[in-house]
Amino acid sequence: MLFQLEDDQAISLKTFVNLSKAYKTLMDRAVKDMKQNGLSPSEFTILELLYTKGRIPLQQIGEKILITSGSITYNIDKLEKKGLLKRVHCEEDRRVIYAEITPAGYELFDQAFPGHAETIHSITQGLSLDEKQEITKLLKKLGKGA
Repeated sequence: MLFQLEDDQAISLKTFVNLSKAYKTLMDRAVKDMKQNGLSPSEFTILELLYTKGRIPLQQIGEKILITSGSITYNIDKLEKKGLLKRVHCEEDRRVIYAEITPAGYELFDQAFPGHAETIHSITQGLSLDEKQEITKLLKKLGKGA
């Protein structure tokens, strides 16, 4: 006998599938844009965080952009070798090390970020401003409820 879903269960599953498909489509386009700048998605996201927020302790980067600590270290090392960021030791607490974008990192992002922002805007153009605000609110609610 086939398992019968209740109406709210069926809608929950449909919501999950549609959300997953939308996420994959949006991320595929965003990642393609990120790679045009010679950066992996993780590298791009770390630089974007530093570009928009400034100096951040290494320990806080993972929680802000949802990357594991091992991946953070690997990507920070790569970005540092490329000269796009540097590690800065905290003078007050030697246990704290900050990631800080370098002038070369700013230069790269000054060129890359406007185009990336436009790409993100274009892939969300199927929604009105009000709908974008509403879906943002709903997705936060969904995430907190999970």
